Amino acid sequence: MSLGGGGKSGKRSTKKAAAPRKDNVNAVSNLLQPTGITVAEYGRRRRRLMDGLDNDAVALVPGAQIRLRNGDTAYPFRQDSNFIYLTGFSEPQALLVLLPERSQGESILFCREREPRAERYDGERLGPERAASALNLDDAFPWEDMDEILPGLIEGRRRIYFPLGSDADFDRRVLGWVHSLRTRIGADALPQCEFVDIGHLLHDLRLVKSPAELRLMRQAASISAAAHCQAMQACRPGLTEADLEAELLYSFRRGGAREAAYESIVAAGENACTLHYVRNSDPLRTGDLVLIDAGCEYLGYAADITRTFPASGKFTDLQRDLYELVLAAQHAAIDSARPGRHFNAPHEAAARILTEGLKDLKLLEGDLDELVATEAARRFCMHKTSHWLGLDVHDVGDYRVGEAWRELEPGMVLTVEPGLYFPPELADVPDAFKGIGIRIEDDVVVTRGEPEVLTGGVPKSVHAIEALMAEAR
Repeated sequence: MSLGGGGKSGKRSTKKAAAPRKDNVNAVSNLLQPTGITVAEYGRRRRRLMDGLDNDAVALVPGAQIRLRNGDTAYPFRQDSNFIYLTGFSEPQALLVLLPERSQGESILFCREREPRAERYDGERLGPERAASALNLDDAFPWEDMDEILPGLIEGRRRIYFPLGSDADFDRRVLGWVHSLRTRIGADALPQCEFVDIGHLLHDLRLVKSPAELRLMRQAASISAAAHCQAMQACRPGLTEADLEAELLYSFRRGGAREAAYESIVAAGENACTLHYVRNSDPLRTGDLVLIDAGCEYLGYAADITRTFPASGKFTDLQRDLYELVLAAQHAAIDSARPGRHFNAPHEAAARILTEGLKDLKLLEGDLDELVATEAARRFCMHKTSHWLGLDVHDVGDYRVGEAWRELEPGMVLTVEPGLYFPPELADVPDAFKGIGIRIEDDVVVTRGEPEVLTGGVPKSVHAIEALMAEAR
């Protein structure tokens, strides 16, 4: 078949292959890991991406590669999020090629061939012969034939879209395909082509979640919420942070999520003042607050929850006052996550509440509006209140459009996570505050009306936390 403007290949297309027998259809479906997304939805996503490309463009979306941890032992494989979004295909060594308005087929996959010895070690592969029909693509070819076939596919295409700068090896491979084409045809006969980062187009598509994606995110949130409740109830002075992390990971697996979405933070006492603390090995002491920031990944989609609670099951008076200040800031921030508001509106709402509370506590002095304008509270909370959430825990999508904050739209999902931190080295702060770190985080969907809190299954009022912990004692 013709593979491009003059390029030819003797490789057989799978597009016109005979339909698989019924018993083989079941075998193929068992090879595809469940995603919760229909094949038709993946097709619509690819169509929307191609609608944003010129007809003389080509899009190259690589899957993830296996990475060695040490020796011949690999890190657990996790497919590239962009590749998941467009195909749902979970095997390594794969490339999606999208060619708008190509008569021989617009969507093409390169993937590993069947190989009995390798499959005996690592499991059965889908293989190119079955991939096209299983994934509703126009064609599929062996990964090993990519260098031979790709130059013909990109021939005549004036723009090549790919994740430019994300992977140096893939960048070099794209340059190699263009060089091969120029060598074969002649540089003077080939139109100049432009390399374009595909991120902007693809990330805007991923930013607004479909109903199917939101169902998966609700499940990720539900599993993660149950894990947080389990950790709260297991907590006792004398245990370690590692004991609570074990409760989380067990609960994730038991709930149907194979992996954590990110490395869990279990931080007791002053460890909670380290924002990305992951050592998770210190003992839990009476009087400590424990901050847990953890969420599972369910069928590719992340949850991200933070709760702070007393190791002994009861807040002290000062802990309660500071906690309720952070909680009030979070409520105000969540209420600001509405369509038509801008992305930074939740942060602005939280910052004002925190600043006012810190002023009441005599930790800040001056006019409230001026303190807010100068971000005086950043001394006690140095991070923003929100980030996007989806296939990645810090999901893709620009926070600004030009110089302006992006406007929130229904279907966007963001975290809301204000905090207050008083590390021991902080000057001019009463000793009673030092070593306290508090953060409260929920996952929020922007809707046409009230924001939807996905992670409400974990208690967060002082009374509800103490009651939950008391049940287990």
